[in-house]
Amino acid sequence: MEVTISELTGLLAELEQEDPVDYGDLPFGEAELRSLVLNTLVERHRALLASDLDSGDIHLTYMLSTALLVLENLVLNARLLILQSNQVDVKELLRKYSGG
Repeated sequence: MEVTISELTGLLAELEQEDPVDYGDLPFGEAELRSLVLNTLVERHRALLASDLDSGDIHLTYMLSTALLVLENLVLNARLLILQSNQVDVKELLRKYSGG
């Protein structure tokens, strides 16, 4: 199934309604940032498909990439909570990724 960046951007915005991203006062627009991220990921996906990797290796690449992003997000959220003098509950921070 081939979808456009515009369609992907819309789908991503819908996902954010369930779990909003706090863009705060960042110096760029939300839609522009979504589009930039999705363009980068689509380019990476095309490169993976064009590589000599089999589908299992491609899935492993995606799983490890996702794990790294979740870990980075967890660390950033924990740092923010600590800066705000809050307790850090790692299991609670991971809850949104576990479906529970």
